[in-house]
Amino acid sequence: MSRKLWHGSRWPKGVPYEIEGYEKPLFSILDHAARDYPDKTYTIFNDFTRTFAQVKDTADRLAAFLVSRGIRPGDRVAIFLPNLPHYPEIFFGILKAGAVCVTCNPLYQVSELNFQLKDSGARAVFAMDHLQFYPTTVEAIKGSDVETVVVCSVKSYLPWLKGVLGSLLGKIPRADSHEPGHLMFDDVVRSSRPAPPELEIDAVNSEALILYTGGTTGVPKGARLSHANLLSNVLSTEQWVLFSPDPEEKPKRLEKGGAHTYLGVLPWYHSLGLTLCMLTACINASRLVCIPDPRAGDPPFTGVLEAVEKYKVTIVVAVPTIYSAFVNHPLIDKFDLSSIIGCGSGAAPLPVEVIRQFEEKTGAVIFEGYGLTETSPVITTNPTDPDQRKIGSVGMPSLSTDIKIVDLETGLQELPQGEDGEIAACGPQVMMGYWNKPGADKEVFREIDGKRYFLTGDIGHFDEDGFLIITDRKKDLIIVGGFNAYPKEIEEALYAHPKVALVAVVGVPDPRSGEAVKAFIQLKPSEEATEEEFLEFCKERLAGYKRPREIEFRESLPVSVVGKVLRRVLRDEELEKRKK
Repeated sequence: MSRKLWHGSRWPKGVPYEIEGYEKPLFSILDHAARDYPDKTYTIFNDFTRTFAQVKDTADRLAAFLVSRGIRPGDRVAIFLPNLPHYPEIFFGILKAGAVCVTCNPLYQVSELNFQLKDSGARAVFAMDHLQFYPTTVEAIKGSDVETVVVCSVKSYLPWLKGVLGSLLGKIPRADSHEPGHLMFDDVVRSSRPAPPELEIDAVNSEALILYTGGTTGVPKGARLSHANLLSNVLSTEQWVLFSPDPEEKPKRLEKGGAHTYLGVLPWYHSLGLTLCMLTACINASRLVCIPDPRAGDPPFTGVLEAVEKYKVTIVVAVPTIYSAFVNHPLIDKFDLSSIIGCGSGAAPLPVEVIRQFEEKTGAVIFEGYGLTETSPVITTNPTDPDQRKIGSVGMPSLSTDIKIVDLETGLQELPQGEDGEIAACGPQVMMGYWNKPGADKEVFREIDGKRYFLTGDIGHFDEDGFLIITDRKKDLIIVGGFNAYPKEIEEALYAHPKVALVAVVGVPDPRSGEAVKAFIQLKPSEEATEEEFLEFCKERLAGYKRPREIEFRESLPVSVVGKVLRRVLRDEELEKRKK
């Protein structure tokens, strides 16, 4: 790679400009960790631990099981689970079978999960034994290609005594009953041999993961991420992250073999949590604390603080709402959080005051980055050295990554340094394309100087030091606590209500989640309705973070000359009103 603007004095010393060695199967990182550190702990869940050797053994058994069920290379297999210790075993098992993993948000309602299963053509799904999640799965597989359902119980990975007491007291979550033919995870593992198939995997051209995103339209699309896409992002992060345990010492890369503990607080169905927590912990042979419900505890989020103190967490990767939950927790001063040394933040801008308070209370360093589902996800990161980072920016392009600022009309004309335009990225982490949507690929890819660039839909510019500054979003998406809520999808759900004539959904500022969903509704003539009526209506159709926090009824909504509701007008009106 030729020298770029960002390869200047602020580029971290000792970090190469390019990344190598990513053209191999993603599951190789588990195999290497199990080979080099077999007895080191990978997952921690309620004091129960699983070593890398044990995780690999189970992944190998699951691969053999999937093959026995007729799963072939390229077939899709879904995971519908929160952050449980089963997750990495299932994820790597799917890949070892040559199949493609489809991660599903455990908060999905039936219609949302059904769409994802049908669109991906998933032939199997792993679901949680739970009063809510399992019945959702049973309904969602109807009309899909799913032939195999494996039910996962938390009891599998609890200490023996807790498992016994939990069963006796009825505290272990489980469904009331299971459908005939659905298999239990423990039975599957016990009856399978650790003998995955021998496969030749083209890491660059073979999908490892289909991760759903709404893109610019709100219609969910599956980003096809190859083994090489994901592995290049993991390796790049490994090279980039430099910390010094002593201010007098030179910063160095994270030690391997159990030297660190990652907080698994971000969901692993999400690209940020998957790549920068679950996979990065694996390549570093580090411990990973499973947090299936960050809200657990009294008051909420107390369980996360307890986990940090108990397991001496050193690395945290999270979104701004998580850091806000830390600093605003009423009991934070009662917990020892001094083990944390470094934190990454993404998905939304992190307020400077939150950075200051968090670093003051923990002594850790937070560095912001930027990326998208389609980029595995990271394309820029701030230096981890507090003297080199630039608060207010999202950092510099990752290793082997080129970013251009292009015109908003065509996406083909590179703009002068310092001028705002659309952010376009080229690198080994950029997705192969969207699943079964060649038309969508044409919208987001451009060939510039003989290379393929992905149009992010975000607007920004480079400063004089090569740091990327994001100034606006071309997309209409709403980021609620780090999760993408797509207006069109929410509007479609509201349009199903018989009283609705027109509806528009926008994001409004929210001190807790960064943004919240607000719906503007124009009722049909002579109809009357209440806000509570619509909030209840949304509960049955949308995941919690997608549901409108506020609903405003209007006699009419602003529309364009062709009748399109103008979301931006409503958003601007709302922002102006909140300034007063």
